[in-house]
Amino acid sequence: MASSTSKEMVNPSIVLYGAKNAALEDKPIPELVEPHDVLVRINYVGVCGSDVHFWHHGGIGKMVNPSTGIVMGHEAAGTIHSIGPAVKTIKPGDRVAIEPGTPCRLCKACKSGVYNLCRQIRFAAAPGPPDTQGTLSKYFRIAEDMVYKIPDEMGLDEAVLVEPLAVAVHAAKLGDVRPGETVVVMGSGTIGLFCAAVARQFGAHRVILVDILEKKLEFATSYLGCETFLSSTKVEAEENAALLLKKLDLAEYGIDSFGGHVDTVIEASGATSSIETGIHILRPGGKYVQTGLGKPKIEFPIVAMSQKELIVRGCFRYGTGDYELAVSLIKKGLVDVKPLISSVTRFEDATQAWDKTGRGDGIKNLIQGVQD
Repeated sequence: MASSTSKEMVNPSIVLYGAKNAALEDKPIPELVEPHDVLVRINYVGVCGSDVHFWHHGGIGKMVNPSTGIVMGHEAAGTIHSIGPAVKTIKPGDRVAIEPGTPCRLCKACKSGVYNLCRQIRFAAAPGPPDTQGTLSKYFRIAEDMVYKIPDEMGLDEAVLVEPLAVAVHAAKLGDVRPGETVVVMGSGTIGLFCAAVARQFGAHRVILVDILEKKLEFATSYLGCETFLSSTKVEAEENAALLLKKLDLAEYGIDSFGGHVDTVIEASGATSSIETGIHILRPGGKYVQTGLGKPKIEFPIVAMSQKELIVRGCFRYGTGDYELAVSLIKKGLVDVKPLISSVTRFEDATQAWDKTGRGDGIKNLIQGVQD
């Protein structure tokens, strides 16, 4: 990629053409097509695990078209540059967090209030057809109701983390986390940390983070002050579950594999062993939410799930009210996102930020927007 942004470029963008093939290019400034469209001047873009997968493999499921490429990025925040004629809630100069998807608004899912399940939703940086361009550019167009004004005390770098925090809010809602419960979160990446933080705000009395990396759990302890468990990759899931229940004094009958006193499990890693362990530690009638994405096909402890009559839910992005609550949690200081920001890479070096995240360096790495 180029070492600097050309002064002649009107809308510098980072375009991915395939695995390990990205370029800094100029794109037209998006036009405000619909009356409720707004144009956002991007200030920061976050690096997500999916960005790393695209960078290494050229896509997830659908591959990037190598002849046209796609502008990357979906975790973003910026400043309103211009607005359509029907926009009433936002004005130029407002600082906003961006919800990077546009549903059709007409289908049964949209009309039922679960627009995240809309089959026609166009999510930023998603291969088509038609392709949906991402936020890793100077300007990004989105609908008025998919941007959220942030308070003056919130930095635009912090606003980038509204997106993963909204995922955690959605997961906690799906898990029906209630006051007094014991919640175990499998995986302590950005989403896992936020799931634990939100579960605590929903009233959980015990929140436990599980991971296979000790350094990640050390950060979790310093960040949240919660309990942790270092999971072993050398034993079977049932044994791992028994060890967890015993160590944390959650076993109901010694180390009975029928589950302990865990009310809700939010799985945020996508690893098969983590999924199995999560099912085994739940109490009968417990709740399980699959938030992490892993292999399309895995072995699953279906007998344990059935015998315990578990409530099992998938979790897909975020839905009605999740962004508003995420913004509010940050605004009120109930969830501090600042400690998770590990680095800021300049726009022209975006691929370095992807590599950094791919190596496991830091928690949340950001890419700075185009600088004039």
